[in-house]
Amino acid sequence: MIAFNKPHLTGKELEYIEQALHTQTSGNGPFTKKCQDFLSQKYGFKKTLLTTSCTDALEISAILLDIRPGDEVIVPSYTFVSTANAFVLRGAKIVFADSSENHPNLDVPLLDSLITPRTKAIVVVHYASVAVDMDEIMSLAAKHNLYVIEDAAQAINSYYKKKPLGGIGHLGCFSFHDTKNIICGEGGALVVNDESLIARAEIIWEKGTNRSAFIRGEVDKYGWVDIGSSFLPSEVTAAFLYAQLEDVDNIHQTRLRAWNYYQEQFSEFLPAYGVTLPFVPSFAEHNGHIFYLLCADLEQRIHLIAALKKAGVQAFFHYPPLHLSRYHLQTHKPKPLPNAIKFFEQVTRLPLYVDLSRVDQDHVIAAVRSALPDLPIKKS
Repeated sequence: MIAFNKPHLTGKELEYIEQALHTQTSGNGPFTKKCQDFLSQKYGFKKTLLTTSCTDALEISAILLDIRPGDEVIVPSYTFVSTANAFVLRGAKIVFADSSENHPNLDVPLLDSLITPRTKAIVVVHYASVAVDMDEIMSLAAKHNLYVIEDAAQAINSYYKKKPLGGIGHLGCFSFHDTKNIICGEGGALVVNDESLIARAEIIWEKGTNRSAFIRGEVDKYGWVDIGSSFLPSEVTAAFLYAQLEDVDNIHQTRLRAWNYYQEQFSEFLPAYGVTLPFVPSFAEHNGHIFYLLCADLEQRIHLIAALKKAGVQAFFHYPPLHLSRYHLQTHKPKPLPNAIKFFEQVTRLPLYVDLSRVDQDHVIAAVRSALPDLPIKKS
């Protein structure tokens, strides 16, 4: 079976972990600082804070923006539950946005119609590391005095008009989960781009204390000054992550080569079967995180995944729309978001990881080519 994903090791993870074991294992130590400095310097982020997950980064964002009951937060329906849950935990009403017609990212032109006097923030998700139109988002946010949070979980080393994703909105959130391009098992980062939010973000991150200021010698003692929680990863996790970050450009290029090879091999074959390739707008530079085929309909997607499994290839669909989730429907009536449903029904993600060999990739391509002629084609 060709796996959908396999974690990649750079070779320095154990060396750095051993160093951490002999210096400091609790969080906010030397390797945490190395990782945070690396991300801030490479991408020009104003402030970077390592977290135990992207979920934690989103939850810090919700606390930091003082989200309260009665506030509304606009979130794409086609995303992982953490994108919405972080704000639900603070009492917010989630207003779900549909995907655009040609990409799973949210439909930016429709956002204006979702904004009310209670709207406090817009959360954008850069699906598959492909950028949302951030100029339009930031212009809309400025017009209505809203915050913008970039859920850049999949988007490390990806760009919008040469600007790094996660560094454009007021806040950016990254994931270093085992399934992402850069990994440490479980991990994430909060990027703070609004300077007025930096000091409080660090306090929330450090359990509501000013311990970080104390460590820097800025205060003579530290104490409880705000709400917060234990969002720091251990130094062991940070050590693993630093080995990955050092190799980010090599990982990026290797994944892009595999992504481009899929694109080249499928470009002329798929249209006859009603299957389309990922759309990448001209303003976006992605990192090869996900390669997906957009099947003609749900029936074709179900049959394709089953056929690939029989051929020894793991393939998966993606997010069930959150606006149709059991939790959301307990208190809300469903509203029509047809594009979010379309991408749930039609996206088929193929194996893509750093150590995917060309031989295995050719096997995946051959399996798709072999399966499609026998699958149902979308009815007119």
